[in-house]
Formats: sequence, structure tokens, C-alpha cells
Amino acid sequence: MSAYPEPADVALGRVLVIIPTYNEVEALPLILARVQRSVPTAEILIVDDNSPDGTGMIADQWVNDNTGIHVVHRVGKSGLGAAYLAGFSWGLQNGFDVLVEMDADGSHQPEQLPDLLAALEYSDLVLGSRWVQGGGTRNWSKNREFLSKGGNFYTKKMLGIDINDATGGYRAFKADTLRALDLHAVASAGYCFQVDLAWRAKQRGFVVTEVPITFVEREVGTSKMSRKIVTEALWRVTVWGIDRRIKMMKHKLTKVGKES
Repeated sequence: MSAYPEPADVALGRVLVIIPTYNEVEALPLILARVQRSVPTAEILIVDDNSPDGTGMIADQWVNDNTGIHVVHRVGKSGLGAAYLAGFSWGLQNGFDVLVEMDADGSHQPEQLPDLLAALEYSDLVLGSRWVQGGGTRNWSKNREFLSKGGNFYTKKMLGIDINDATGGYRAFKADTLRALDLHAVASAGYCFQVDLAWRAKQRGFVVTEVPITFVEREVGTSKMSRKIVTEALWRVTVWGIDRRIKMMKHKLTKVGKES
């Protein structure tokens, strides 16, 4: 039984689940069906980056056969962050009240989405977290688990944010939260995009809640994780963390000067 209120008890308004795709021809039909079963009232936006394997055509078929499913076709592959920004823009322009990030490969279980949505009753942003009590992963190697935990620990210390899983990509935003995050200034492309948005939300004083999820390693298709994505995240978090410390030091020096 969920530890959170049932979604039916929460006035969420219109919910849009955004699913970026690139070469997900096998996985996409499976995840769409699971979302429809788990949260029948939610609408779905597929953001396809011109997948050469025909994922975009599968998306069009689902749009034609189902109400509440939409697709945005982009000209090429330009990163996860850019795909989500396109999805956010579409969702906000079309009047949705809640916007959800979800992977196409089944690693984010739609059956756990009701818990994320329910937590929006008392939150501005809800993060599906692998690294809080009750969360975890399935079919991961020890090396990958160590990398994720280590990366999140480093992010937490460098940025000074009380978030255990800032790199996770299963999350639910209130529309007003996204509008306040200055999205046009977000330049992160890969998984650092997730850190960027969570940090922006914290800096602006929004209530960020972590809800435990079980992240499941994909069973079909190919992972998009790469050394370049990890390197970008490490570099950006380091730069942000150093900048944060410089600003803190300047603030302290200014305070001391005023008091002397």
C-alpha cells in the first residue's frame, strides 16, 4: 500500500507525461500501454528525435489510434535536456498543470507514477528517488550503483542541496514551478540537466520531495548512457560548486566589512 494519498484525492488538474525517444521502436508501445493503465486520466507527449529505427512512425500510429497521446517530431538528436525542454514548452503552451518526465525504456515504472503525483499535494517538484529509504535499482552492476551514488554524493556536497538523487530523471513538476525556473537559460544536455533543474528549484525556495522508486534496467533497446554524458555532468557540477563557494566567500567578506 502506498504511503501517500491516492491521486484521486489530489486536485492535480491536467497531467502530461513527457517521453523522449530515440531508437525506442520496441520499448515505446510497452511503456505507452503501461502509462495508460497506471494513470488513465494522464495525457502523453512523445518527443522523438528523428529516430532512424522508425520510432516516430510508431508514435504517429498511437496518436491516430488513441485520444490523449501527442507527438513532437524533432529534426535530430540533440540530447535529453533539449528534448525535455521542447516537451515542457509544448505542455505549458497547451495548458497542462503537471508535467512528468519519464524514460521510454521502462526503467521508470509507470505503476509508481501515482505515488509521485500524490506527493504533489504538498510539493512543487517530486523526484522519483533511488537513494532514499524504500528506493533502489534492479539488474544494476555494483560499478554502476557506485557511480550513481558517488555522483549524487558529490553533487549534494558541491551544491549544498539536501537531495539524495538529483540525477534521476523520473519526476513530476507543477506547471508554475517550471515557469519560475528560467528554462530558456538551461544549457545542460545530458543527465546534468536533471541536476540543473533540481538545483534551480531548491535555489528558488520550492518544496522538493523525494519519493522512493525502483529503477529497472532496460530489457530492450540500447542504453543512451555514455562517457561524454558523465563527463559533462561532473564538469558542470564542479563549476557550479566552485562558483557557489566564491559567492559565499564574497558574501562573508562583505558582511565582515560592514560590521567592522
